Amino acid sequence: MVTKTEETQLNQLENQVENGGGGVWEYLCLVRKLKVRRSEIVLKHGLSILNDSGKRSALGPDEWTLYEQVAIAAMDCQSLGVAQNCIKALQKKFPESKRVGKLEALLLEAKGMWEEAEKAYSSLLEDNPLDQVIHKRKVAMAKAQGKPSLAIEHLNKYLEVFMADHDAWRELAEIYVSLQMYKQAAFCYEELILTQPTLPLYHLAYADVLYTMGGLENLIAARKYYAATIDLTGGKSTRALLGICLCGSAIAQLSKGRNKEDKDMAAPELQSLAATALEREYKQKAPAKLNLLTSALRNLKIS
Repeated sequence: MVTKTEETQLNQLENQVENGGGGVWEYLCLVRKLKVRRSEIVLKHGLSILNDSGKRSALGPDEWTLYEQVAIAAMDCQSLGVAQNCIKALQKKFPESKRVGKLEALLLEAKGMWEEAEKAYSSLLEDNPLDQVIHKRKVAMAKAQGKPSLAIEHLNKYLEVFMADHDAWRELAEIYVSLQMYKQAAFCYEELILTQPTLPLYHLAYADVLYTMGGLENLIAARKYYAATIDLTGGKSTRALLGICLCGSAIAQLSKGRNKEDKDMAAPELQSLAATALEREYKQKAPAKLNLLTSALRNLKIS
């Protein structure tokens, strides 16, 4: 993750480079170090170095690192001819390199040559079955083709080996949600909460899934996870506050006609506290929309 200091340094250097103040190579190195994508700028200034034989030879061995960086930036910008020329230069220098092989597969993918790219990735995986980047490229390729079921299949196989990959679990959860497979999405968020219990984002997403699934038991559980989100964020999650209100209203509706103990599950005092916090937040940050919020809470029979 890029810190604020690093981002400030990157932006300052970028402005300097864009305004002709020098520091191009330092900027390109920093982009690589921070693993950020500034593809248009990298392509523009990286290519200017590669096209100048003097500047290129002055880099020494780093010349090939720059070829790789520019190739990836060119694919991002759909400058596929430039990418192909960079990859050809790398192929000539490193004819048996698997790293260059990945770039070749990426180029096939960028061209939309899905079958050829799939074959190239499968061949690379035969040599190194534990290459996480290639596994993730196969997932990305399935999504790009509009095949979410295939993406799910690839992710499940990947997670059988790399069970601690939080990003993969989150990606799988989001695909399940997009397909309205909420039980499966809930399982993914449970895994994430177990491994990273202090991250409010996962509690919030899990609560949203439980609320969407509906039913008294799920709504009560959703309210607990919205409350956990509020606790973990120091009361600063507007979405979680609204979630408390929505859950309370839905629980009250489902509890109609039941005994007093069941009705108490709606926890009206908790709803009231959440509604008050919401109104206070809207007064401070979005006063023009306060009436809209008040009307919505009134419809939920809270305010």
